[in-house]
Amino acid sequence: MKLTPEAAGTFAIAPTPFHDDGKIDDVSIDRLTDFYAEVGCEGVTVLGILGEAPKLDAAEAEAVATRFIKRAKSMQTIVGVSAPGFAAMRRLARLSMDAGAAGVMIAPPPSLRTDEQITTYFRQATEAIGDDVPWVLQDYPLTLSVVMTSKVIRQIVMDSASCVMLKHEDWPGLEKITTLRGFQKDGSLRPLSILCGNGGMFLDFEMERGADGAMTGYCFPDMLVDIVKLSKAGQRDLAHNLFDAHLPLIRYEHQQGVGLSVRKYVLKKRGLLSSSAQRKPGASLTETAREEVDYLLSRLARVDKRADFEPRSKAAE
Repeated sequence: MKLTPEAAGTFAIAPTPFHDDGKIDDVSIDRLTDFYAEVGCEGVTVLGILGEAPKLDAAEAEAVATRFIKRAKSMQTIVGVSAPGFAAMRRLARLSMDAGAAGVMIAPPPSLRTDEQITTYFRQATEAIGDDVPWVLQDYPLTLSVVMTSKVIRQIVMDSASCVMLKHEDWPGLEKITTLRGFQKDGSLRPLSILCGNGGMFLDFEMERGADGAMTGYCFPDMLVDIVKLSKAGQRDLAHNLFDAHLPLIRYEHQQGVGLSVRKYVLKKRGLLSSSAQRKPGASLTETAREEVDYLLSRLARVDKRADFEPRSKAAE
């Protein structure tokens, strides 16, 4: 089923699993995908920034996308197709849709500076992939260095009927959600799904501002599912209590440079990845950093048993 502006819930951003030698780990792809479905994710997004997409050649990217799509079954799969040129973007987008993807995600290249450059790029990207392909606009200025105002996002969405979702990752960005929902109320913006990334750093209040759900790679996607459901049910205190318990680990995982290493380390401890390896060039955790993560997990386990791993950090005993 294709992605629509009504999409909501939790879409896990999947890392690309590798063996220690850098080869793609198909078994872990299957295990991850099954886990996302079991914990209640509505979808999975692959080949994003977290997925180390630039480190894959074209054939590998197509193979990874296809395996996730086929394994996801009832979950919707979104494939990141950002590329330096439109030919590569179109090829991966069309192949993914033919394989059964729900849609694709496009991020702006860092070279874009003016509002006109930004809106022109996305009009051309829509033409390149075909206006029958639903797509997600990724707004992540902290990493991509492209600043899109609420008015620019509105123009992009209104220019392209096939843009059905915003992946909101601005920081600070709560007012942007409020502004976009205000545009919808006054009729100047058509329906648009808003899912939030940025490591889940502000998901508690993003949901209250009108977000439809989460799309991020935090190592406890099952917690994201819970936060989204509790928020939608109006159980504010329960949602914030759970979020607050996870916040120290969310913060630690959000460090630039080592964040993916933390995520893969925890996902391995959860039995979902065979290896925490990244494809080179890639960072790795020092022994001290691993001990710190273990300490955070042991503290989290006092509140959320899903973090109860062995061996536990002695510092938290």
